[in-house]
Parts: sequence; structure tokens; C-alpha cells
Amino acid sequence: MNILYFYQYFATSKGSWGTRVHEFTKEWVKEGHQVTVVTSVYSKSDISASKFIQTNYYEGVKVIIINVRIDNRQPFLKRIFSFLAYSFISCWYALTYSCDLVIASSGPITVGLPGLIARYFRGRKLVFEVRDLWPDGAIELGIIKNPLLKKLSLAFEKFCYKSSSLVVALSEGMKSEILEKSPQTKVISVTNAANISLFSTPANFPADAPVKPYHYAIYTGNIGEVNNSIWLLDAARILQERGIDDVQIFMIGEGQQREMIDQAIQEEGLNTLIRLGLMPKYKLVPLIQHAMVSLVPLKGTRVLDTSSPNKFFESLSAGVPVVQNTQGWMKDFLDKNKIGYTLSPNDPAQLADLLVYLKDHRAILEDMGARSMAIAKEEFDADFLARKMLKGIEEVYS
Repeated sequence: MNILYFYQYFATSKGSWGTRVHEFTKEWVKEGHQVTVVTSVYSKSDISASKFIQTNYYEGVKVIIINVRIDNRQPFLKRIFSFLAYSFISCWYALTYSCDLVIASSGPITVGLPGLIARYFRGRKLVFEVRDLWPDGAIELGIIKNPLLKKLSLAFEKFCYKSSSLVVALSEGMKSEILEKSPQTKVISVTNAANISLFSTPANFPADAPVKPYHYAIYTGNIGEVNNSIWLLDAARILQERGIDDVQIFMIGEGQQREMIDQAIQEEGLNTLIRLGLMPKYKLVPLIQHAMVSLVPLKGTRVLDTSSPNKFFESLSAGVPVVQNTQGWMKDFLDKNKIGYTLSPNDPAQLADLLVYLKDHRAILEDMGARSMAIAKEEFDADFLARKMLKGIEEVYS
């Protein structure tokens, strides 16, 4: 097959973003398929462009880069403009690029437009990948408030599902939500994955790290409202108020609340919270491996309960238990396998209490960590999941 993949956030392990599409597509190339990804320039990715349209190759995968920048710190309207600009330019490739099948990876939901163009103007089969439930999440969080815009967004989402030969959801919760809206649609669940060899191979703890091994909880990713970053800040405040000086929360990332977090650290003299900027995945590995736990916080909403964050899979692959606060499939998975904890998204004292307890109970962490890595190797290997998604694609293409 000659596959054309529209995905706005392509990154490799040299970047600070999820590598699902890179891991999957390079495996498909090994299986004998041709894959072209049309992407943009994301602030957390290692992908850049010196021209308006640039073509690079990554382990056999052709990547067409549209030099439209996406940054989580951009104002809302500027981000919307970036989404639309990428989508409209991508329509040219949907109309003209040689391919047998098209994949559109959402969110944002606007990426569905080039997929629909290829579907209806060229008769190509469309596979719609749902990484986030757009626009439901934006509506639930109050980002989209206009009633007409809500109605149009939801109608467009439903049309994308109905127009697709296959929908790939990143969690069982997402799959259920999609089937409620479009019962006739063929939907499979293929979770996010982890580069097992990268995250499970022991790495030396960096000598210049600002934390001590096994005396910190790590958070990596976006710093913002959706990610419940205030929960981490408030937990750090509680640790400091209690005089706990041998447990820290270590945040690595950027986002709209970064300046607020940095200001609080400085003005309040917080020694229990440390923040560093973005860094490549390979540099994150030793910092994750030597953490007590990995933090995967999200706001407590129904849509976010279906989320499938990269850091969840990467942490388990590194043999590190996860602490999170959604009430969906991640909670069930951690409880079933006894490899982490689910806390209230509104009670930072719970997190502070847990970290103090775990600091003095290393045996619990070691037991959970060993199970975490074993389960990750069995269920979240990127090559295995790449073949699972490819099988679904081949079935609808044949």
C-alpha cells in the first residue's frame, strides 16, 4: 500500500513529544508499504523546516513538513489559525498526492478535512485516528463556548466517523464514545505505545540532575489547565509547609501555566518543586527511571477519562509506577495490575501524603516497577501495536 498520513505533530525520539506515528510508520515501511506523513512544525517536536514546504526522510518514512508552527503557549485564536492553515494546505496533497489510502489523525478535528477531500474527491478509503475526543474535550473545558460553533464542530466530527472505512481509537473509552455517536462505524482500539528498548534499557543517572535518585516524583509534558498543573504546585506547597525536605516534585515541560509555576517557585521559595524546560526523549529516560513515581495528572472530566497519554506508557516501560487522577481505563488498568495509584484531581494533600509514604517504602515501588515493565513489554510494545493497527488498515483496504 501507498499510505498518506495527515498528522500535525510528527516527532522522533530526539524531540520532546510522542513518537507513536514515527514508531508505527517505520514498522509499516519494514513490512513493505510506502508511507508519507504530512505534518507541521510543533514546538515540542524535533522536526523543523527552513522552507515553506520541506521534505525529509526518517528511517524510510517520507515526511512532508508544512512550515506552520504550533505551540501550546499560543493564544487560542492563533492556534485555531495554525490548525486551519495546516488543514487547508494539506488539502492540496489530499487532491494530488499519489496514494492508495489516507489516514487523518485527530485532534485537532480540522485534520479531518484533507481526509474527507481524499475520500470524496478521489475515492480513497479513509482511516480516521482519534487521539483525543475533539471537539468534546474543548467543549467540556469551556474552550469552545459559541453554541453554533459547538453544533458545527460536533456535526463535522460525526461526519468524519461516518465517512471513514475504519476509525482507530487510542483507548477503549474513546471507542465506546465514538460508537455511541456513530454505531455503524467500524472502530478498533490501538493504545498509545512506548519505545520499549529506549525506556527499559537501564541508563545512568545524570550527575548534573537537580534532584536525588528515588527522592522525587516526575512529571513530563505540557504545563497547563488540562494537565492539572496546579495540583502539582499545591502538593509541593503542602510538602514545604510540612517541612518535608527529602521529597520533591520534578516538572519537565512547557505550557501556558509555565510562567505562573516559575513565579510561584521563586516568590514562595519552593524547594519541593523544580521545573526544567523541554528535553529530548532520550535525555528523559534516566530521569524517569530513577523517579519514585511518574505523575500523569489531568482535570477530572468525562472526556479526559478516556485519554491515552504517552507518558503513561513510557513510564510503565521504564519500570516506574504511575500516579494519575482520571476515573477511566487508566484507573482500571492500574488497579487490575497493581502498578500505580489513582488520586482525587482536587486534593493535592493526597499526593503529598502518598509521596511521603512511598519514600519510606521502596520495596513497594520496586515490586510495582518490576510488574510495570513486564506488562509494558507484553502489551505496549510499539512494533506490536503498529502491526495491530496495520492489520485493521489492511482488512478495510483489501
